[in-house]
Amino acid sequence: MTLPAANELRVLLVEDSPRIAERVRELLLQEEGVRVLDTVSDESSALRALTEQAVDVLILDLQLKVGTGFGVLEALGSQRPLTIVMTNYALPQYRERARQLGVDHFLNKAMEFERLSDIMAGMRASRDAAN
Repeated sequence: MTLPAANELRVLLVEDSPRIAERVRELLLQEEGVRVLDTVSDESSALRALTEQAVDVLILDLQLKVGTGFGVLEALGSQRPLTIVMTNYALPQYRERARQLGVDHFLNKAMEFERLSDIMAGMRASRDAAN
């Protein structure tokens, strides 16, 4: 087991589409200082993974195999890592609900996928500046 670098961002990906999960992992592998700890596809697995390991960034789909991203957010309350919602269901009411739950970023997968790279770079820069 390798220990994470002091300023490495540890990511949990919660995504039920294997194809999209692979695209996100590929994008994150290109980012220096980012490590995907795990990829899970349902609400209970996400909650379990979040309690079993230290996660800096939660990338969360709203529609899961079992449960929802909103269920994950509600179960975690305010005690959660920085959260990026990535969904194909970027409806105004979903954006508003995510905002109410304190989500840090809300991305439409179809139109804003590439923004994930910029968000991660900004987070790494902020962490580097704080260290």
